[in-house]
Amino acid sequence: MNTREGSSSDGGRPFGVYVHVPFCSVRCGYCDFNTYTADELGDGATRATYADSAIAEIRRSAARTGARAVETVFVGGGTPTQLAAHDLVRILGAIDEAWGLAPDVEVTTEANPDSVDPAMLATLRTGGFNRISFGVQSAVPHVLKVLDRTHDPERVPEAVRWAREAGFDQLSVDLIYGSPGESMDDWRRTVEHAISLEPDHVSAYALIVEAGTAFARKVSRGEVVMPDDDETADKYLLADTMLQGAGLGWYELSNWATGPAAQCRHNVLYWTGGEWLGIGPGAHSYLGGRRWWNVKHPAAYAQRLDAEESPEADGEDIDADAARLEDVMLRTRLRTGLDPQGLPPHAHLVEQGLLEPVEGHLVLTRKGRLLADHVVRELT
Repeated sequence: MNTREGSSSDGGRPFGVYVHVPFCSVRCGYCDFNTYTADELGDGATRATYADSAIAEIRRSAARTGARAVETVFVGGGTPTQLAAHDLVRILGAIDEAWGLAPDVEVTTEANPDSVDPAMLATLRTGGFNRISFGVQSAVPHVLKVLDRTHDPERVPEAVRWAREAGFDQLSVDLIYGSPGESMDDWRRTVEHAISLEPDHVSAYALIVEAGTAFARKVSRGEVVMPDDDETADKYLLADTMLQGAGLGWYELSNWATGPAAQCRHNVLYWTGGEWLGIGPGAHSYLGGRRWWNVKHPAAYAQRLDAEESPEADGEDIDADAARLEDVMLRTRLRTGLDPQGLPPHAHLVEQGLLEPVEGHLVLTRKGRLLADHVVRELT
């Protein structure tokens, strides 16, 4: 690989690349991500040609950034493993050619357990991917059905074993709690299942009803009933207790890892003021104090690149005040916490047991993690 030490014209900020793969075999009812099934796509946007479009954007973007060492690459979606493994490897190779991968680069792909096999995982690992994140969501069939997830929970351990055998250095599983009809025992069973996989990292997110989704329409019609906030909080605390008992400590509100080396460095880059380029339809970038985003539809994205035009849809400059506000919002969620200098009065949050001083920083307590949005409002 064309590895590079350090970077230039970046003020020392870490630099990452996000690649959005917008394809899914089935659209989950709760999902509001920029994803499409084959039936929703028109001419000019196919899985077979997508890698070429992404590579064209990578080559355009390299001229914009100057020399940078890529410290993290994250391929998300959608379902990245809807693409052929050799196409994902080609995209990574283009990133390497454009900028150069840092010697210790973290390269992640998301995957559904039913979209991989041993040969695919071996190709990805040999091609430079070293971290994989499986979308497990739940171990309980009736909960998966509510979420429109199609994989068989019994397939998950097999997919995990294949990834380990392929040589993946780090393995993460994503979980969702708070689905309609999910009991506390259901959630306990899911967390136990996740722990049994011996992952290096676990993400657990509360189900959110996003406006405009099929799931939101079911809720509005009363077809499904969301759990109350107390039940959702209890599920968070249960997960935290079980994961910490299994050696996975929280480092961000919704993320646990076996240690600092197992944390998702790409997400940490987002949360701590790094810079990144987003490749793909709808992908967002942040560089040099400016944020911009691409056109959303894969066909429009491909057509612009075929015409040698920028896929950018719009953007905005982030001034110092806005950057400071975002920094507080993000760092509040981290176990490393906030530097108290420059913050508004916050002694009452300490007295209420929501924040505690740790090594000169303010860190959320366990109670504070349940009320993190309130704490952020008080600090901003």
